[in-house]
Amino acid sequence: MQCSWKAVILLALASIAIQYTAIRTFTAKPFHICPVPNPLNCGLGQETEAFERICDEYPYFTYNVSRKTHILILATTRSGSSFVGQLFNQHSDVFYLFEPLYHVQTTLIPRLSHSKSTADRRVMLGASRDLLRSLYGCDLYFLESYIKPPPVNHTTDKLFRRGASKALCSPPVCDVFGPSEVNIEEGDCVKKCSTLNMTLATDSCKERRHVAIKIVRVPEIGDLKALVEDPRLNLKIIQLVRDPRGILSSRIETFRDTYRLWRIWRATGRKPYNLDLTQLTVVCEDFLNSVSTGLSRPHWLKGKYMLVRYEDLARNPLEKTKEIYQFLGMTMDKNVIKWIQINTRGSNELSAKHKYGTVRDSAANAESWRLKLSYDMVEYTQTVCPQVLHRLGYKTVNSSEELKNMSLTLVQDRTFVPFL
Repeated sequence: MQCSWKAVILLALASIAIQYTAIRTFTAKPFHICPVPNPLNCGLGQETEAFERICDEYPYFTYNVSRKTHILILATTRSGSSFVGQLFNQHSDVFYLFEPLYHVQTTLIPRLSHSKSTADRRVMLGASRDLLRSLYGCDLYFLESYIKPPPVNHTTDKLFRRGASKALCSPPVCDVFGPSEVNIEEGDCVKKCSTLNMTLATDSCKERRHVAIKIVRVPEIGDLKALVEDPRLNLKIIQLVRDPRGILSSRIETFRDTYRLWRIWRATGRKPYNLDLTQLTVVCEDFLNSVSTGLSRPHWLKGKYMLVRYEDLARNPLEKTKEIYQFLGMTMDKNVIKWIQINTRGSNELSAKHKYGTVRDSAANAESWRLKLSYDMVEYTQTVCPQVLHRLGYKTVNSSEELKNMSLTLVQDRTFVPFL
């Protein structure tokens, strides 16, 4: 019996010792959780002295105490997303990527655009979220899994639209162009910079304080909830929308084969019986669902969401860009201002020659679709998409004369206040 009491006492003492050791372990300086060996995570002057002291004492602190802001441009094809992407691409401290999800789609589900399968969508979205999370952490090696043919020794010439990223055409990735150069031609970058070294690209990403990514292959903002709620990312979303009538007109001009039947309708005045109406209805449904979610202000989007109409940006590019940067808590770079001044006073003829170009008379381009679509096509679009037109503040027309009267804008004055 005496031995049993001794055993109990020894066990109790051992338990106390174990707990004490655990406490000492979790509070001792040498212990670090999930080291993040990135000096940019510390000392950006945006936090309190307490957090700065933590950064000094723990250079591999578990969280991004600087709260670096990362940006995701959520859009659809031909909505002005390339233009918006340039507002970040030109910033000297932003690492910008143009449509990296292209590789996910072409690798996993090459015919996704024609697929109605829910399973296909889940596969695409799951892989997309994983890739985006890695890219925001500057893990560009993860992207290599989707590039075909696979990169050799971390080098490739198959990255989609590599030339659209200024960071991938500048030192340390490429020494041909200087970091202050504006309007680097995409083709010149691809030709003169040769193959892309993913290791150097990763280094370039880590040197910059922000990562901005443009995507058009995620249908709705709700699909990004897991990324928005990830505390490691501090991700903010700019959702870009455009009048569906303008999107339709631009797609007809750009994707001539895919939208061949729409072109026949415009040329003949007769709607083909086998017209794929989902090419229009899906845009309106995705817009409506996504915007409804964003404007309902769910808690997980607080301080993370801003809705931008392309038409507002096209009319007042500098003013609207300042609003975007203010929402992001970032300072506009002089290169961004210079790019806006150069690229928003161009000719629409030049823009038409380069279907993915960004040089244009932005104000005139905003409603140029009114001169390209027939009234019956516009009327049909208004019938199919009434809710999203109303929700986003786009006026409808009731006659061909009203449609072609360019002195009357179809964009209502409406302010979409960011959810702060």
